[in-house]
Amino acid sequence: MKVIYSKYDKKQIPTLPRVVFPGRKIVIISEGEAERAVDYLLRQSVLGFDTETRPSFKKGRTNMVALLQVSTYDTCFLFRLNRIGLCPAVVRLLESTSVKKVGLSWKDDLMGLHRRGDFSADGFTDLQDHMKELGIVDMSLAKLYANIFGERISKREQLSNWEADVLSEKQQNYAATDAWACLRLYDEYERLKQTGDYELIVVPEEQPANDDTETNKANEQTNIS
Repeated sequence: MKVIYSKYDKKQIPTLPRVVFPGRKIVIISEGEAERAVDYLLRQSVLGFDTETRPSFKKGRTNMVALLQVSTYDTCFLFRLNRIGLCPAVVRLLESTSVKKVGLSWKDDLMGLHRRGDFSADGFTDLQDHMKELGIVDMSLAKLYANIFGERISKREQLSNWEADVLSEKQQNYAATDAWACLRLYDEYERLKQTGDYELIVVPEEQPANDDTETNKANEQTNIS
């Protein structure tokens, strides 16, 4: 019986063992490579998706999506969109209905991808919708993975330069892990829904500090009376 929590204490995450994508990572920097990668990916049954964008530290400025990472259970393709753009192969992948595509808060990613070009996304499922069915309300990837698997996903590379000439090994590991984690979480959601082999512990909502202040004032007034 797996124990999961409606809300996960982020203070516990640093104490957990770190998980890193264990498979091969393939960086895609040409349209020809993208075509071959998409041919391979569309032969799968389910894929994990995520995107990365170079952070902007100027108010009002947002950069375009630089990386689209798509993972199977043992291989993650890293499409460098800042190099190849939303090429026909990538559009074909995003529009295909032949494979289930899993992402987290995927509507936000799609909005970013649409800034690079037009396409009609299809076949996507959002982990947020499924995790709500289990009673979980904390929806960040790090908290979900810690909650479901008891392991830690490092977020150190999140604000790194995703438009760098060459992606570092740490960046590749980070990007691949996020896409692969979506895949693993979806599989575990399916298993838990089918078997019911879990116990949900509902964590009470924290009371705002001002509520405590008002309660103390009320108690003081009662004692005076």
